[in-house]
Amino acid sequence: MKTDLAKTLSIRGQRGLFNYIAQSRTGVIAEAFEDKKRYNFSAGAGITTLEDISIYTDEGEVKLKEVFTKMHEVLGEADAPTAKAQDAQLKALFAKALPNYDDSRFYVSHMKKVVEWYNALKKFASLEFVTDEDREAEAAAE
Repeated sequence: MKTDLAKTLSIRGQRGLFNYIAQSRTGVIAEAFEDKKRYNFSAGAGITTLEDISIYTDEGEVKLKEVFTKMHEVLGEADAPTAKAQDAQLKALFAKALPNYDDSRFYVSHMKKVVEWYNALKKFASLEFVTDEDREAEAAAE
């Protein structure tokens, strides 16, 4: 099953990723990828969809979906280094996957988040992503 990054959430102060389930009266209901528990997060919880995140490069910005795809091409079926890996190891990975990343605006702390998300998607979801065409076909079917 394809992963919909528009429904995949990163929530400030929370470990891991969450899948958007529904709107609640005070915010959103989301399910943790790791343990499948559901939580109600307030609207002010700092919720970001992975679809909305981009990485700075010398030519502009690259959507996270494209970064994950390039990382998968470099890593194959291997996991990405953990967030506890040495800075040089993380920089080497991104130098291969996204050689033109802007090192003045894409920091090691950002790299750590991206590799955590990559590994979580690989383990609990899929590295195959829903496209706009898939969404249009689903909307037409309804």
